[in-house]
Amino acid sequence: MPPPIERLALSVVAFLWLFQSALAKSSSLEEGVLPSYHYGAPIAVECMNRSIETGEHIQDSKDEIQWIPFPICNETGKPLEFHYGIETELNCTIPVIDDPFFHLLEFYVHSDAPLACRLPSRPPAHVELIGEKPLEPEFIPLVFALAGTLQRSHMHISTHLNVLLHSTPKHHIHPHDSGVLDSGAAYSTSPLSHMAGSHTRRLIIGDPLPLSFSVRWFPTPALPKTEGKVEWQGMGGHIYASTVFYAIVSFIAGVLGSGAYFFGVILPKRLRGRGLGGATPLGYGLNGKGVGNGWGYSNSKRID
Repeated sequence: MPPPIERLALSVVAFLWLFQSALAKSSSLEEGVLPSYHYGAPIAVECMNRSIETGEHIQDSKDEIQWIPFPICNETGKPLEFHYGIETELNCTIPVIDDPFFHLLEFYVHSDAPLACRLPSRPPAHVELIGEKPLEPEFIPLVFALAGTLQRSHMHISTHLNVLLHSTPKHHIHPHDSGVLDSGAAYSTSPLSHMAGSHTRRLIIGDPLPLSFSVRWFPTPALPKTEGKVEWQGMGGHIYASTVFYAIVSFIAGVLGSGAYFFGVILPKRLRGRGLGGATPLGYGLNGKGVGNGWGYSNSKRID
């Protein structure tokens, strides 16, 4: 029987192991209940409802901020939405800019009030734990930094925006094509080229507003880096025709170089260093002492 000190140590180790197992089981159960987005799942964009007179946010009867869907896109007939993990160039044309929305755009462009939106970090939960409160939906902020300039009778808006979306690091119990949103950002590009830029729009009341989004995904909250060089790979790698071409050319060049070195350097040296019988690998030649190790004959004796 082990001494009391050893028994105490074994008891402590067993307790810690059971405690850790219980924590892991609880964590796995919670992660199994919490839903995750699957690849391609739609993610609706909601924006803060604002007053057209002051730009201040509007609250509901519970004194909570009121969120409304993003304006309807002419291309889909639905409010703007992204799809989990899908990197794409997305168009959303707002058919008509009426007077109230035009004034809101003035607030957004002047940065008097941001175009503050949000995305649900997870899809709605379909499983509930007995005795537990229903899971409250969580959201990540997505502020559209809409750039442009204001004139007396019109405005110029930079209509192309980059959208960067990050997922939380993967948990081992999730399948490879699922995940949870962590953060995001959206901003206009080339805002100072409004006089000649292809991604700007001169806008008056009653005009449509064609917006375009370059959507990119990242599998962790951090931007990927390798030895100081940023790799813009997002959720998955991109293979271009130029990449395939360079890979094929490199392979052919390597094969030709290796072949030239072997037949031009290695093989002549071996042929000069020994007879054909000693150089061949099949081992069926004769060398005067019995069975040799090549096809030819050695120069020691001639066999009639």
